[in-house]
Amino acid sequence: MSIFINKESKVIVQGVTGKEGAFWTQHMKAMGTNVVFGVTPGKEGQNVDGIPVYHSVRRGIQDHQAEVSMLFVPPKFVKDAVFEALDAGITKICTIADGIPLHESLEIRKAALSCGAMVIGGNTSGLISIGEAMLGTIPYWIERVYKKGNIGVMTRSGSLTNEVTAEIVGGGFGVTTLIGVGGDPVPGTRFAELLPMYEADPETKGVVIIGELGGTMEEEVADAMEDKIFTKPLVAFMGGRNAPEGKRMGHAGAIVSGGRGTVKGKTAAIEKAGGKVAKRPSEVPTLLHEFFG
Repeated sequence: MSIFINKESKVIVQGVTGKEGAFWTQHMKAMGTNVVFGVTPGKEGQNVDGIPVYHSVRRGIQDHQAEVSMLFVPPKFVKDAVFEALDAGITKICTIADGIPLHESLEIRKAALSCGAMVIGGNTSGLISIGEAMLGTIPYWIERVYKKGNIGVMTRSGSLTNEVTAEIVGGGFGVTTLIGVGGDPVPGTRFAELLPMYEADPETKGVVIIGELGGTMEEEVADAMEDKIFTKPLVAFMGGRNAPEGKRMGHAGAIVSGGRGTVKGKTAAIEKAGGKVAKRPSEVPTLLHEFFG
């Protein structure tokens, strides 16, 4: 089992003929992803690594079933590409683009919610269900490092993901699905919105979140735990612990406001809800063992 994607998921790639799209689509296929067609306007009839290319998502859907789309398009085209996928009935979308205009990120999230769909990203490296499928720019060697197991991972941080997950695996655990929600102020999907999927997955026995200073996503996780929406063991590690209080940080999502968003506040909320918070990545497996014995 896994969440969001697995080896049976039928995936399309928007922007498949671009340099980045073609390169990473090959890697996605090599990691088990079932890519059924690609989309680039004006290039229908071509193929990329055996994948047929269509002018539009709707044209491809006429010939192939699909429910997931991976976007390799520049930030200024992301909104149109997401709307095109939603209009064709795609319910799961991932975009890696960094720098999507803020007002368009809001429009994307609103449109996806109205359609009952989920958008992962932007500003993310993607997601992977270990041994089954991958979306995004997660390197091929990850499957040699990340062992399949029973811990779900959600992350806001690209730089900390490999470090923390390596500690999880080194501690004797493995990973079901790892999802990078992205570091932008308005991600398409928030941590708490993914928790019910991990809760429902019988293979996922616990979750690790890799959070950061700023925003309220971690407090929302604590709220979900308090409300019993998520009842499995949860361990968090958050970057920015040593950031000077009151100082504005450079990360797009690192905004503290209204008394929420500090690492201290996030830590207190998660611990009050029954979770555990690591002070450093090496503590994550230790805290998991405290849950599982």
